[in-house]
Amino acid sequence: MNTFIPRPEHPNPQWERKNWKTLNGTWQFEIDNGISGKDRKLHEAAVLSSEIIVPFCPESPLSGVNNKEFMSCVWYKRAVSFTEQELAGNRVILHFGAADFETDVWVNGKSVGLPHVGGYTSFEYDITKQLSVGENVITVCCRDDVRSPRQGTGKQSQRFYSHECYYTRTTGIWQSVWYEIVPESYVKYARILPDLENLSVMIDAELCGRGDFSAEVFYKGKKVGEAVKVNRSVTAQLEVKLSEKHVWELGHGRLYDLVIRFGQDEVKSYFGLRSVELDGIKFKLNGKSVFQRLVLDQGFYHDGVCTAPTEDMLIKDIRCGLDAGFNGARLHQKVFEPRYLYHADRMGYMVWGEYGSWGLDHSDAANLSTFLPDWLDSVKRDFNHPSIIGWCPFNETFDFGPQRKRQDDRFIRLAYEETKRLDPTRPCIDSSGWFHVSTDIYDVHDYEQDPESVRARYNEAVENGSFTEAMAICRRRQKWTPGQPLFVSEYGGIGFCLPRNDLEVSWSYGNATTSYEEFYARYEGLTHAILDNPLIMGLCYTQLTDVEQEQNGLFTFETREPKFDMEIISRINKKKAAIED
Repeated sequence: MNTFIPRPEHPNPQWERKNWKTLNGTWQFEIDNGISGKDRKLHEAAVLSSEIIVPFCPESPLSGVNNKEFMSCVWYKRAVSFTEQELAGNRVILHFGAADFETDVWVNGKSVGLPHVGGYTSFEYDITKQLSVGENVITVCCRDDVRSPRQGTGKQSQRFYSHECYYTRTTGIWQSVWYEIVPESYVKYARILPDLENLSVMIDAELCGRGDFSAEVFYKGKKVGEAVKVNRSVTAQLEVKLSEKHVWELGHGRLYDLVIRFGQDEVKSYFGLRSVELDGIKFKLNGKSVFQRLVLDQGFYHDGVCTAPTEDMLIKDIRCGLDAGFNGARLHQKVFEPRYLYHADRMGYMVWGEYGSWGLDHSDAANLSTFLPDWLDSVKRDFNHPSIIGWCPFNETFDFGPQRKRQDDRFIRLAYEETKRLDPTRPCIDSSGWFHVSTDIYDVHDYEQDPESVRARYNEAVENGSFTEAMAICRRRQKWTPGQPLFVSEYGGIGFCLPRNDLEVSWSYGNATTSYEEFYARYEGLTHAILDNPLIMGLCYTQLTDVEQEQNGLFTFETREPKFDMEIISRINKKKAAIED
């Protein structure tokens, strides 16, 4: 069996224990398109028919499977050994970064709990009771139907081939798998609430068992705060006063290290000291007006599909955005992995957290049962990342399917309200770009390719207190009203194929440019038309990289090399916005 271990780093630097082990690498694998594996007792079988490299999905070249056909169900199996010392008085928690879409897990042929439903967020099982000293067999089954209206699929193509802005599908495990050995009493979760004004941090923890609860805070190795309390409850709240002030801001992560202890359990984490707020029409970071110069990041890779081949590629994506003069990204139609968010945290790169909502029938409230738990789990998991400055559960909701079923506004409103209830500290956009119901920011998607038309459209907002919607279908939606923050959260998408590009078919918004001079002129015209408007608090250019047939990126898909002179692009992007102080 291949001993290569891909993506060996800890998957979640914000929740790290010493006693952990990655399960990435070679697993047994089998495609089960008849969904008959349970009847055939594959969870009890000794051997599956082939192999796969986890955490890469079977559609990807890096998985070793590279199967682009639809797969209804896939199975995984591997052995893991534990010593008597490891199991004595401890618990073993099995973690999955993400698996698409409905996942069952067995250990030694015994179910470890109810299936996890949802393709984007992390989940875990306490497998202690199913384990024994020596070799143990973990079996995983993932069922997926990208054409089902009950599941969000993001940018996954529902046709056999990728087309337009729909790309290669993802089935089964697509993020890291690992386990932790923890004491009987341990910290299950902690919400970290930095307080910039009062120079402190509040830790709100969920606990399992009993013990004293404490926290220490360090900055560059120096202790700058600590607190302890006797605790006998399943929750604990602890405030730590900080002796030094180091502010998280754009380009400067300045992260504090945090060590949380409960009984014998110890967790390493971190946080950033910063605040975000909407002040009238302005977005403020740490009390200062900041224009959001964002780029749309799809998080797709030519060899790993939705999974970055290496940690360095995650860093490179952020570096590409910074080199192009952006100060953040809209993480589009996908919940990005914690390791990406860690690098955004430390590099001072602000991002919007989003869900892969395309494909979900938002006209049927019954689908809340598959959507809402997965979305809220992502908000809970990623709450502590300072780089995340806003949430967006839906993208471009409209009439659904061939029958043009009207969106259920209650569906959209509930997602917004539950997001705000879970996290009142950040703004939330209910449904980006089209039919708003309840939203903190009014955002629009505008792929008009003529700069003067774009300038005239948003000048109308300044002169008349209204503006002509970018798309005819949007005339039915809630209207923008003066005083609402206004965000052009998708624009551009300017097509440009490099001369060496050998694609038979390419796609972009509007007519593609045919020369560098034409591209620069259009890019500058569109971008400055938005920057020059005193009512607009942010923009987001489509997009960071080409993705498969969609050829409107600033960087190449395969290697993330610049397609254009980044000094020119950066200069255009960094022009001072009219709304800025």
